[in-house]
Amino acid sequence: MASERGTIKEGDVHPMAVYALGYIIDLGPEVLFRWLGALSSCAIEGNELADICGETLRRIIYKERVSDRYVLGLAWYLRSQIKDDNTVESWDNFYRS
Repeated sequence: MASERGTIKEGDVHPMAVYALGYIIDLGPEVLFRWLGALSSCAIEGNELADICGETLRRIIYKERVSDRYVLGLAWYLRSQIKDDNTVESWDNFYRS
């Protein structure tokens, strides 16, 4: 059965998810593990966004299956937080969010 125009066939990956995953991986292991620690710390305090993003990042790092929408969400979140030089404006502010 053909998919409706402008929709993704069930089981297919969103085309931008490939680029989103590339963006995340290109941040490098040092940055990714720092984010994993920060997100895990916030998740323990009940931050739902940190819980979802942290688990998504953990799955990416350990090469486990991840839904494309979670990859897109994580990439969008990281892109909104990371400056061009791969630093965060203030880690103190991050922990308060």
